[in-house]
Amino acid sequence: MQLKNTSAIYDCLPQALPGFENINRYWDHRHNIYAAKIVQGEYYVTTHNEIITTVLGSCVSACIRDWKIGVGGMNHFMLPADSRYKSDAWRDSPVDTAARYGNVAMERLINAILAHGGRRENLEVKVFGGGRLLNIAMDIGRDNIDFIKKYLRTENLEIRAEDLGGEYPRKLEYFPATGRARVKKLLKTHNDTIYRREQSYIETLKHIPVEGGVELFGK
Repeated sequence: MQLKNTSAIYDCLPQALPGFENINRYWDHRHNIYAAKIVQGEYYVTTHNEIITTVLGSCVSACIRDWKIGVGGMNHFMLPADSRYKSDAWRDSPVDTAARYGNVAMERLINAILAHGGRRENLEVKVFGGGRLLNIAMDIGRDNIDFIKKYLRTENLEIRAEDLGGEYPRKLEYFPATGRARVKKLLKTHNDTIYRREQSYIETLKHIPVEGGVELFGK
């Protein structure tokens, strides 16, 4: 589909599912398809033929869909788990600060897919990220990798594809309608930008309580 002007593009923007209206969405001219861009602490689910994209450093993203009906989404979390999280809070905002934690981000993503017609037995899972970029003693990337693998084993969900670890950031594109995932390893010159972003994010998390629908970053 070719759209000639910006007004026409946004007139045709597929309606976001309830709760996802504030996620940054735009027309991707390279793929001729609409895209949703998420950042740390966000997740997005769609029933349309859209791309979901993000850039990962130490963070991990899980790409999950019901392969029979094509409903699916992606999350982007920075820290493995928060023991204070209550499982009945999954309906909170996709930009709620609690979604910075892997256990929260995973439960909300899976439950949102199931709430829009997906079936657990049909879920297809792909996972990405977990690089070692931050110059700190704690290897957050490794902790995120250990968390996501343990979580999926516990939930009896098989990993169909993965690209985890290393010392480089990644750009990730996911097509829930087909299950296709594209990963681009970014040049080392990108590391400083992502390193500073993650350091800033960690500092921000120290001062923001888990509760509340606070949007952490602009797009």
